[in-house]
Amino acid sequence: MGLKLYNSLTRMKEEFKPLEEGRVGIYVCGPTVYGHPHLGHAKSYVSFDILVRYLRYLGYSVTYVQNITDVGHLTDDADEGEDKLVVAAKKEKKHPMALAEYYTRSYFEDMDRLNCHRPDISPRATGHIIEQIELVKILLEKGYAYEVNGSVYFEVAKFPDYGKLSRRNLDEMLEGVRVEVSPDKKAPADFALWKKAEPNHIMQWPSPWGPGFPGWHLECSVMSMKYLGKTIDIHGGGLENQFPHHDCEIAQSEAANGVQFVRFWMHNNMITVDNQKMGKSLNNFITLKQAFAGAHERLTRSYDPLAVRQLILNSHYRSPLDFSDAALFAAQSGYQKITETVKAVRKRMSTAGQGQADKKKANQLKKMREKFEAAMNDDLNTSVALSVLFELVRLTQVLLQDGNTNVGTLNLVDVLFDRLGGDVLGIVKDEYPQAGAADDKVVDKLVDIVIQQRNQARANKDFAKADEFRARLDEIGIVLEDKQDVTTWRNK
Repeated sequence: MGLKLYNSLTRMKEEFKPLEEGRVGIYVCGPTVYGHPHLGHAKSYVSFDILVRYLRYLGYSVTYVQNITDVGHLTDDADEGEDKLVVAAKKEKKHPMALAEYYTRSYFEDMDRLNCHRPDISPRATGHIIEQIELVKILLEKGYAYEVNGSVYFEVAKFPDYGKLSRRNLDEMLEGVRVEVSPDKKAPADFALWKKAEPNHIMQWPSPWGPGFPGWHLECSVMSMKYLGKTIDIHGGGLENQFPHHDCEIAQSEAANGVQFVRFWMHNNMITVDNQKMGKSLNNFITLKQAFAGAHERLTRSYDPLAVRQLILNSHYRSPLDFSDAALFAAQSGYQKITETVKAVRKRMSTAGQGQADKKKANQLKKMREKFEAAMNDDLNTSVALSVLFELVRLTQVLLQDGNTNVGTLNLVDVLFDRLGGDVLGIVKDEYPQAGAADDKVVDKLVDIVIQQRNQARANKDFAKADEFRARLDEIGIVLEDKQDVTTWRNK
């Protein structure tokens, strides 16, 4: 069976065939960089990292584009309100571009720790203002847009297919409007392509219609078309972005080019807390840095970044994932079991006897690989794929207990862990620290000194400093565990 993906546009699983044989172009809506990334971001970007990894596993040459939104994303996610970066910059008393740089670095830092492959191209909205202005010109020339008082709007009535992705009618669209509609619009559903900037607006550029800034929806159309062409294979993003963001992308792109914009639309579901969406606007989010350091009231300990990744893999990308400390703790335990098994295999290979792989075991491993691929071919069913990895763990433990298992068989096991758990799922590392390397007496004494300093900070109620000590140790692979009045440590 070939790879089947759920296409949000058709509401069906369809066999995936790229436009160009052997090559795939993917565009994923990236973050709006006005704060540290949280677990909701992890759900989205780990999901699409899995897509990219599996396509490459299948032999495709993938061009992965993921943008950085650093202008134009307003507080109501549509056309009104203030720019989210400008609002955050005022609070932090920084220039918006300084804020964007800081949180962009924070984003990539956290994605690296989650073992997400970097996109091939990470274009920024502010770096493509000229292209966005040119697209607005085309839409005006073709009669799909109109200019009023320095702002330019897309006229939805001119594009009969508007809303074909979310399948909302105009009445449903207007129900989502949270602020008063601009009197400049011909119709309430019309959306901004270019917004007039007031004289004191800090983020503005010259245009044929006067000083202003681009609409949020415009940037993704421009950047995807620039790097992937007028029709792209796959466009991904969060489920909450189907409307208005992706509906608007489709309208302006297809109106400008006269061809289908995206062949496969893919949307990940969200992380919830107490069955409510996790998000910055709801103030119920846990940043990834807090999760890694255990520095949040909902967390009882720090967590390995790859345990967070494994938690996400436990659910299907199209299903919601309700967060709890217990679920994350279970994911950490599962991740440690896989890690310790892989390390044990690699250690045993250095002492195992020579010989060809056992044919019966080789056949079992082949069937596991086929079961894994069948799960991934079924719309990236990572929860089933992960269960196959645990089957491999159980088989491996049996092999390790058998003193006659030779290096040929163990090599097949290691390759399978590396290909399935590493290349595809991203939770098996190429290399691990040697067992016992952190048990050196000097390291032991140094960690004890840090623990003493942390305990003193806690006694002084300087919890920020205590959290910093924990986080710094976590960065070098040392995990602290508080048990009653005693703090112990271990290697990740």
